[in-house]
Amino acid sequence: MDALLKANFPRHWVTKEFNGQYAINATQVKQWIQEEENAVAFSSHTALLLTPDLPDVQLFPIIFIRHPIDRIASAYAFERTQGSSTFGSVLARHTTLAGYIEVNLALGHHSQCRNFHISKLTHLFIGEPGTPATLAIKALDSLPFVGLVDNYDKSIDRLTEWLLPHFPNFKPVIVTRNVTRSNTIPLDQKLEQIRAEIGPGCYDELLTANEADLAVFHAIQKRYA
Repeated sequence: MDALLKANFPRHWVTKEFNGQYAINATQVKQWIQEEENAVAFSSHTALLLTPDLPDVQLFPIIFIRHPIDRIASAYAFERTQGSSTFGSVLARHTTLAGYIEVNLALGHHSQCRNFHISKLTHLFIGEPGTPATLAIKALDSLPFVGLVDNYDKSIDRLTEWLLPHFPNFKPVIVTRNVTRSNTIPLDQKLEQIRAEIGPGCYDELLTANEADLAVFHAIQKRYA
């Protein structure tokens, strides 16, 4: 996605990471948009979902949803190879996928292997009544675009249809980057491989820990069926 935005806005694409605390994150993202006066495309892995009230600025939020179990395996593969000193990267380099999952699940406050999408989507309606799953679905319904990693080409078609009236020169260039696992294997087969690798007990624990995330994934999957 970063490569696609850079290709379309080569001199107007910026990227930045932020604090995880909601109030600080929201303030930092708002300041970032205000400070980058020449930027058009803003990319971040850590900017939380929000709608900053900025005069004369129209925002086009672009997010993608992925099967939570497949996302965890992909995150593990990426963190093993990135050579970072972060907790996740160090952990991935020193343990198996099963060990990576077990440690992350043991950290009750940590969302890397537990309803990761839910932990991000619910920030749109923070403080409102409802279960995390219902708030996440509400967030999905409120967003103008939500992509599906497992149907990337169709997602880009929808993204292009949405953006073209506002950015007439936008081109749906399909660019492959950061692919640490084969993207040609069907999702069901990937999940079977993960289950065989980590064992049925760990896999079932992972399914339980990501029950709300799975509901979110299936809701988006139906939209691309």
